[in-house]
Parts: sequence; C-alpha cells; structure tokens
Amino acid sequence: MANYTRSPPHYPETLTSYGDTSSHYPPTEPLTDPTHVNHGPISPLSPGEPTPNPHDQNANDDFYNRHMSSGTDVDEVYNPYSDEPAKPGYSDASLVHNAAGFSGVKDYRDPEYIAPADHPGESAPLVKDMGAVASVSPWRRLLGGGRYPLEQRIDQKRRGIGRQRYPFVSWVLTVVMVAVFIYELVVNSQQQGTPVSFHPVVNPMLGPSSSALINVGARFPPCMKDVTTVPISTQFPCMNDTANPPDRICTFESLCGFGGVAANETPDQWWRFITPIFLHAGFVHILLNLLAQLTAGAQVEKEMGSAGFFLLYFAAGIFGNVLGGNFSLVGVPSVGASGAIFGTVAVAWVDLLAHWRVVYQPGRRLVFLVIELVLGIAVGFIPYVDNFAHLGGLLMGLLFGMMLYPIISQTPRHKLIVWVLRIAAIPLAIVLFVVLIRNFYKSDPYAACSWCRYLSCIPTSANNQCKGTGLSYTTTTSTNT
Repeated sequence: MANYTRSPPHYPETLTSYGDTSSHYPPTEPLTDPTHVNHGPISPLSPGEPTPNPHDQNANDDFYNRHMSSGTDVDEVYNPYSDEPAKPGYSDASLVHNAAGFSGVKDYRDPEYIAPADHPGESAPLVKDMGAVASVSPWRRLLGGGRYPLEQRIDQKRRGIGRQRYPFVSWVLTVVMVAVFIYELVVNSQQQGTPVSFHPVVNPMLGPSSSALINVGARFPPCMKDVTTVPISTQFPCMNDTANPPDRICTFESLCGFGGVAANETPDQWWRFITPIFLHAGFVHILLNLLAQLTAGAQVEKEMGSAGFFLLYFAAGIFGNVLGGNFSLVGVPSVGASGAIFGTVAVAWVDLLAHWRVVYQPGRRLVFLVIELVLGIAVGFIPYVDNFAHLGGLLMGLLFGMMLYPIISQTPRHKLIVWVLRIAAIPLAIVLFVVLIRNFYKSDPYAACSWCRYLSCIPTSANNQCKGTGLSYTTTTSTNT
C-alpha cells in the first residue's frame, strides 16, 4: 500500500486558471506576486502512484493537469474526491464548479428561477436546465408569471424593478413629439410671422393658432366626415389672417390640408384619430405631457415592457380621439397625447388595486392618483384640449392594463379574479371601438348623449352655452384660395 505524504502546496500559474479552491500550507518561499508563484508538489491521489519530485515543477504541473482532466480534486486536507455529481443532469452542482464552467454546466450562468406555482409556502427550485427559462412563453412572461419565484417578484415590485431597464418607446415618442411641435411653430411662423399665435386670438397654451393646428392634423370632424352643420362649402379665416374680426377667408380645402377635400367629395381624413397624439397646442401643453410621459409613463413601460406599452399607448390615444370626436363640439379642434398619457395613468390604477397588499403605502398612492386625475380633468376644459380624450384614454387604459399588465397573484382566488377580468376586457375593448366609430360616422352623434358635451365645455356666452358647432368666425371682404 502506498504511503500518503503531505508535500508543500503547489499553486498553478495563476490563481484562477483552474477555477478551483483548496486549503494549502504556507508557501515555502516568499511571495512577491500573488498571481505568479511557485510552490512544491501536491500529494499523490491514488494508491501506488509515486509522489512527484518536490523540486521538479514540470512534474508537478503534469501531475496536477492529469488529475484535473480526470475530474479528480482534493479537499482542504488533500483527500481525493470526484466532482462527478456536478456534471449535466445533476442538481447538486457546486458554485465554484459552475462558475468555472466545467463539463458544460451553466447553472449559475443566468440568475433565472422558475416558480412552479403561485402558492404561499411552496419553494421555487433553481433552474437545472437553462432551456426551461427560454421555454417560458412570451405571453406568460408578458403577464408576469412563471419566470421568478413569488417572493422575488413581490420584492421587485416593491423596489420598482420592472421588466426592462430603459423606456425606449417613451424616449422615441418624446423625440418625435418635440420634432412635430417644432414643425407646428414653423408653420405658424410662416403664416403669421410669429411661432406663437397672439392675433386674432391668443392661444392660452402659448402655441400655434387653431387654423394652423387644423392644417397640421388636429382632430377636426368637418375634415373627417360630412358634418351637416359645417358643410364643405363653409369658408374659414385664412391661417395668415391676424385681423379681428378676420378680413380674409379661405376655402375648406386649404384649411384641412393633406391634399384638401374636393368640392363634391365627402371629407374622409380618418387619420386625424391618430395624428393628434403627436401634436400639442403650445409650450405649456407639451411640457406638461412630456413631464408625465417621461416619469409615470416611462415607469409603466419598464414594468410592462415596450411591446405592451406601445399597444396600450396608442389604443388609449386613438380611443380618446374617437370618444372626443363623438361628443365634443364639432367646430373645436383638439390635439395632444393626453389621452395616451391618461391610459398610462389608468395602468397605475390597475397596479394599485391589483397589488394593494404588496405595494408600499397604498393609501398614499391612491391620494396622489386621485389628485392627478382631478388636475387632468381640469386641464381638459382649456381650449384645444379635450376631456373626452382624457376620459377615453383612461377607460381604454384600464381595459388594456387589465389585459397586458403583469399582475402578481398570491392566492388562487386572486388569480381567478384577475383572469376573469382579463378575458372580459378583450371583447369590451373591441365593442367600444366598433360602436363609437360607427356612431361617429352617423349624421348626428350627439343624439346618443346630448349632455356629454358639458364634460369638456364650460357653458359661456362666447360658446353659445356649449351648443352649436363651437365655431366663432366672421367673414367680411375678400376670399383667398
């Protein structure tokens, strides 16, 4: 039987070249560079194997490499052991082994976990096969289940950690909106000589005139359909007219822009349901909207992911314009991303109500959301801003938030309620879009709700107590085409 002897320890050429750790005796020579040291040989690891020459470094390296290639290692007292259980298919892989990547095992390559079920008290084992993470469907990830243990998802929710790090869609939309707003100012400057309209009427938002806003794509029903109270033969003050009352009038075609509307054709600029999202009434309007978009909206995007946020944003924005087109005064243009932003506010309501027992200080958050909602509705009474866009965006945001926002369910009952609401939200959103778009193209959409106009209009003598079209202009002397 071979005698096992303890020899002075041997370090490899670099401390990390083998990825293993072991306990050693103090080195036999002074250490000057901790990453390039030479020591004596290690002990033989199998009976009958001779002890390497303590002074033959090449033999020591050969001995060490030979045993490393066979999967043999030594513990802190130089007893041999094998790391065979750490090969693929086993669950007890060691941290050092996997960090070094031996045998192709990558259990610690990606700190992903899988929760087998959302039941309190159940443990969530480490992923043994990284393919298991990849096999989680995108739809399940979108809804926030199955990727992390329940406790980890709750902790991330409380810390504000979302699905992604950067709100790319919010950033891109912000850049586009700023560029479009600059274009609005240029158009108004070319027509009136100043980027901000002061004549014939001052824009309270410090922006272009109403004619300029209509010309660049504001929601304006007479350019979108046949409005009996505003026929296509109607003439409007020209964009370059600063007199009060106006002394130059232009055709309907020049006002609508985008190629205009021929005299014998029905207006059909349906894209005005979409373009107002990118337009703003003035500096005050765009600053308020972008502030909300880059704070609350960006956080919602990081929690939902860019794909879900994109769908939510445009569904809320478009539906807000559809609702406003139905019930706002037909002669008043409307612009702004407020409907889309109110959609993101609605998601914050969904988040709070679904995670009332998870989020920090839910009562305080509720107070802030109520204040935010009240202020947003108050702003909706300012000219060129539409409360129906706000309320429509809020409603569609609630529905799409229920459909797409990742909700953490701690009990089976909570999970059942969430899924019932998710399923119910889908047909409800479709029905609302279909019914209101059809109602918009009727000759008199006001008939469906005669009092709704007061939600976005304060009755005054200037607007004829919120009755009629909302147009206020006077034609006098000359006509321009």
